[in-house]
Amino acid sequence: MKLSVGFIKSVLNVYDEMSENGISIVYLGEFHHQITKMFTSMAEEDMDRKDEQRSTIRKVYSVMVETLQNMARHSDEITDKYNIGKGLFMIGKKDDTYYIITSNKVSNQKKEDLEKAVLEVNGATRDELKEMYRKQITEGRISDKGGAGLGLIEIAKRTRNKLVYQFLPYDEHTQFFLLKVEINARKISE
Repeated sequence: MKLSVGFIKSVLNVYDEMSENGISIVYLGEFHHQITKMFTSMAEEDMDRKDEQRSTIRKVYSVMVETLQNMARHSDEITDKYNIGKGLFMIGKKDDTYYIITSNKVSNQKKEDLEKAVLEVNGATRDELKEMYRKQITEGRISDKGGAGLGLIEIAKRTRNKLVYQFLPYDEHTQFFLLKVEINARKISE
């Protein structure tokens, strides 16, 4: 790799943008159990150093686990024979809000179902989310990748916020699915 002036400027721009937005961890690559463990541990230590309340740490931790598991299980960019998904993960804090951003490739065929699921979760009341969760636990089926379809519901229940998402076309068969989850530390402590 050549360290050209253009490349160095791009890196500095990315660094400045991430610093401005309070991003503390960024990772691009495979997602599996050890990676999830490493990130949750790093984030937990960082929140402890900042004297964050235990309730906030627990909530951020659980949302991180859900988002990372979703990426590991549902990315359509599989890296090896072990069916390990690949994607992008970021966590940051600005003002009183933690945010987790994930992005992974999904096939055009899966986009419609995924968008429908996000819209359904975003349109549900707190009680409806509880009922959706209960129904999925009792009647849902386990996917080939080990999921029961609870991740998005669980994230919305825990954060009490809408899921911010976007699909960006990658190529003729694939989309990038971006998911942003916000956890307001002040709202948790009130």
